[in-house]
Amino acid sequence: MEKPQSGISFKGMSLMFKIRDLVRPRGSILKEVGIKPGFQVLDFGCGPGGYLLPLAKLTGASGKIYALDMNPAAILTVKSLAARHKLANVQTILSDGATGLPDNSIDAVLLYDILHQLKNPNAVPAELHRILKPDGILSVSDHHMKEKGLTSKIAGTGLFRLSGKGKVFNFSRVQ
Repeated sequence: MEKPQSGISFKGMSLMFKIRDLVRPRGSILKEVGIKPGFQVLDFGCGPGGYLLPLAKLTGASGKIYALDMNPAAILTVKSLAARHKLANVQTILSDGATGLPDNSIDAVLLYDILHQLKNPNAVPAELHRILKPDGILSVSDHHMKEKGLTSKIAGTGLFRLSGKGKVFNFSRVQ
């Protein structure tokens, strides 16, 4: 990913996301992913945590949510949000790509509005392929990219194949 945003820039982005979430709630987008109670989910490039509360409802107390971002302000925001809502099943990861998660451990990865910013676009899909369970889903959306560019960046790696599209593009892991 590119370098972290400054504090003012991050606060501005967070405010825009809050307005977006009021107009278009994140829960309807997540329904396309098929997240169920007990799922282990990684929100890669979590930003201020716009997907955190809807994810918590879907995964339930038996699930686990990993929120990864390279911006320390994003991690602090997510930690605060999780504490405020008493979400004990949220773990933050401060990183620009490496997750530190075990192989084949994640049911779903959200890669939303971050694909266009990746410095090394091949390393991230490889890491996500490594951590996803064989039947896991990589859900991708990036309003900065056209469909063809987005799908070719993911499927073009040979690690994933498009398995569904709607508001988001879902990819299945190629064994």
